[in-house]
Amino acid sequence: MPDDALIHNPHGGLPRLLEIMRRLRDPESGCPWDIEQDFASIAPYTIEEAYEVADAIEREAWDELKDELGDLLLQVVFHAQIAKDRGFFEFHAIADKISDKMVARHPHVFGSESRDKSAEQQTLDWETVKAAERAAKAQMGVLDGVALGLPALMRAVKLQKRAARVGFDWPDASHVLDKIQEEAAELTEAANTLPQDKIEEEMGDLLFVVANLARHMKVDPEVALRRANAKFTRRFTSIEAALAAKGRRPEQSNLEEMDRLWDAAKAEEKRQP
Repeated sequence: MPDDALIHNPHGGLPRLLEIMRRLRDPESGCPWDIEQDFASIAPYTIEEAYEVADAIEREAWDELKDELGDLLLQVVFHAQIAKDRGFFEFHAIADKISDKMVARHPHVFGSESRDKSAEQQTLDWETVKAAERAAKAQMGVLDGVALGLPALMRAVKLQKRAARVGFDWPDASHVLDKIQEEAAELTEAANTLPQDKIEEEMGDLLFVVANLARHMKVDPEVALRRANAKFTRRFTSIEAALAAKGRRPEQSNLEEMDRLWDAAKAEEKRQP
């Protein structure tokens, strides 16, 4: 029997959201679009919503963050309902699973271990626990369990961290810088002599080593690249504004003029506190 009172209760919380999704997926009375979806079709939306959460945090848009977290929660609820429809598991099983995992990974909080440890030591302990979890899943290879669906840059760093744990790593960043020069030279040679697929391969090698440099310098390359994207957007927007003040658009300008405007925008940013 449909629970309309819960559906329209503005303070219904998580039970309300679960009921809404159940109704949306009802094969008799639900929404045709929601009924047609499956794990694979929803996965891209899940990734997109996670990035929108990160974007709101990056911009410190706290009012937006509440909405974006709601959108992300909806994705979890959607996947849970699909799983329930197929007889795999229900939402409470997801909550139970992550709760069990958090308790197991924090014996210094929920168990008898001492809490007198640094965040760095806790990270090392956490990796030990996760390694045991992977072994229980028969993931015996060093790189087993690094999700294929991660953004490529993020996955590169995770693969490198796994390899570094068993000693497969350069001793310091200077060696990585040397490798970047080597890979850049190989890419230049490939661009002049090799087919496109080989150029792509060499470009991938260069990007992989750049990600490794970021790791050695304790920089999150995803964050660094997002900030670089934001900087580019700000400065190019300044170019557009300067041209608009002259009654023109970028396509009515040229590289030399836009480069001067770029330098002006860059200089203005440096003058700001």
